[in-house]
Amino acid sequence: MHPVAEVVLDASAPPSEPGGRQPLPSPSSPRNGGSPSAPGSLLAWLRYTALVPALIPAGIIVAIVWTITYASRLTSLPGFFSFNWAPTSSWGIGVFVVGSFMTAVPALFFSMLVGLGLAVASTTYLPRLAASLLDPFVDLLAGIPSVIYGIWGYVVIGPYFGLTLNPWLSAHLQFLPWFHATKAAPINTLGLGLPLAIFVLTLMALPITTLLIRDSLRAVPRELWESGLALGATRWEVLRRVAFPYSRRGIMSAAFLGFGRAFGETVAVAMLIGSTAQIPPSFYGTGYTMAAAMFELIDSAYTSAQWLSVLTEMAIVLLAISLLVNVAGRRLVISLSTTEVAGV
Repeated sequence: MHPVAEVVLDASAPPSEPGGRQPLPSPSSPRNGGSPSAPGSLLAWLRYTALVPALIPAGIIVAIVWTITYASRLTSLPGFFSFNWAPTSSWGIGVFVVGSFMTAVPALFFSMLVGLGLAVASTTYLPRLAASLLDPFVDLLAGIPSVIYGIWGYVVIGPYFGLTLNPWLSAHLQFLPWFHATKAAPINTLGLGLPLAIFVLTLMALPITTLLIRDSLRAVPRELWESGLALGATRWEVLRRVAFPYSRRGIMSAAFLGFGRAFGETVAVAMLIGSTAQIPPSFYGTGYTMAAAMFELIDSAYTSAQWLSVLTEMAIVLLAISLLVNVAGRRLVISLSTTEVAGV
């Protein structure tokens, strides 16, 4: 038979691709014994299977909130946010909330400041070999247990703060009301108090902030750097006008994660802040945080149902503040992304 006639007679053959090649048969075609609905059912099964691990974080958060709320029974809410911590009359936790913010906010400020400097030096000014040798040391700070920070701060750094640094600050900053030590609020010779807790919290939050800022700056395309330098700008000008705006979402994420790290720290703060249920009368005074109070008072919860209710309600407040900060940070990052897309 003539080749042309053979092609015409084979009406069931699939159309050929350009170049004379025959397309590969589909696995689901009837000629190969496949079922047309098999791929769709497989995709549906995979979709529902992937939904299970995606819901695990939400389920964990719901379980934590429900169990803590059930354990507390919300029996101590009257006067709960007052500043009078006297278990016989009132269970106000205002001093702990204020103490948590008084340690976390300065620690976040210093960790962001130092982390930004380390990230800029590592990505812009240091040679690549020096940066590759120094970066792991900052990352290793995240692997040190918090109790090690507490022991180191209590034994080594605390006496230096109590005998040298805090008196020097009080003598040179006495023109500021809250930074001048008085007889009613003397300087602790052991160094326990806000300055020591803020210093150690800064070191503990530093790895997170440095890592995120450094990775954000390294994600800036090299073309943007080279274009700015080619136009005659200095490295600092390119960093300030190009790299920082490009990586601002990562920098904001570092700030919120660093705040969460400092706000919820427990063991190290409990060892260094002085454990006094009061609002510090001066910058060198002792205080308390919510996490430290729950850690040190947990023994009472084993013997008293009322103590258990108070500590679990304190945990609800701490969890609520942490979740609100994270939600606010997420919304801010999303708004920055929307602004960038709209600008493009």
